[in-house]
Amino acid sequence: MKKIILLFCLFGSLPLISQNIEGVTKDAFAHTFSIVARDTITGEMAVGVQSHWFSVGSIVSWGKAGVGVVATQSFVNPAYGPEGLELMANGVPAEQALTELVEKDNGRDFRQVAFLDANGNVSAFTGEKCVEAAEDLQGRNFSVQANMMLNDKVVPAMAEAFVRYADYPLAERVVEALKAAQEAGGDIRGKQSAALVVVGPERTENAWEEKKIDLRVDDHENPIQELSRLLKVNRAYDHMNKGDLAVEAGNMEKALEEYGTAEKMFPENLEMKFWKAVALANSGRINEAKPIFQEVFKADKNWKEMITRLPASGILTISEAELKEITE
Repeated sequence: MKKIILLFCLFGSLPLISQNIEGVTKDAFAHTFSIVARDTITGEMAVGVQSHWFSVGSIVSWGKAGVGVVATQSFVNPAYGPEGLELMANGVPAEQALTELVEKDNGRDFRQVAFLDANGNVSAFTGEKCVEAAEDLQGRNFSVQANMMLNDKVVPAMAEAFVRYADYPLAERVVEALKAAQEAGGDIRGKQSAALVVVGPERTENAWEEKKIDLRVDDHENPIQELSRLLKVNRAYDHMNKGDLAVEAGNMEKALEEYGTAEKMFPENLEMKFWKAVALANSGRINEAKPIFQEVFKADKNWKEMITRLPASGILTISEAELKEITE
């Protein structure tokens, strides 16, 4: 095993690492730390992961609404994702599903995998040839796992953080667990990419409704910090989307509330300022809207052209005179 690691350090070549290991010849190399977890109140399920490897979220994290989530890492066998979700979708509990797939995997000694199903059952497997420090630990409705860590404090730190932040929404709670892992030492090689997937408690037939949150940081010097920032942006745009729906329904007070909440989260964001001003204008509060519009127009003149196009679509419901007053 030391020779395998040495080859990687010298050449950074995946084929050199895996070509002589039975069962993992073509598999990706993603040593990492991760968490699979479920919110007992909302029923949401999540996978969070960080690694010193490019685009870790593209191969490690899997989830399906109303079914479960999977983290497959170390020498990654991506089949654990779709096959594990299919088994759990057919009613096979997490532990049984994982055992079934591990038993038929010739490369099992190099795998690290965690399953969580919609009932909160969790199961994990760490192969005996995963690179030290490697461990998995389960709690109520969660499993944390890691390999190739700087020390053996990483996994317990993740578990402790997940329990400590029990009052946080699931996504933020998972990010706190990732932060704790990094603070405890993290990947011995450093940091590069991270990902967060959250799925809902109910099954859906619409592919676009599968993931409530789907964030990836593929290459960054501080991937968890960036993931945390993106999650905040995601939350803000959730409010923006709700504001748009309120506009469509003609509920300008609700739209104003949602746009205003988003703007408070990112006060320098022109998009959020603009739509808040639109909601104000549509509510007959032109005098309040005007200075906001002027601030936006000054920063980017394209928004001034944008507002002239809105009345035709019914999104802006003010008079021509009021529109002229705003744009002059």
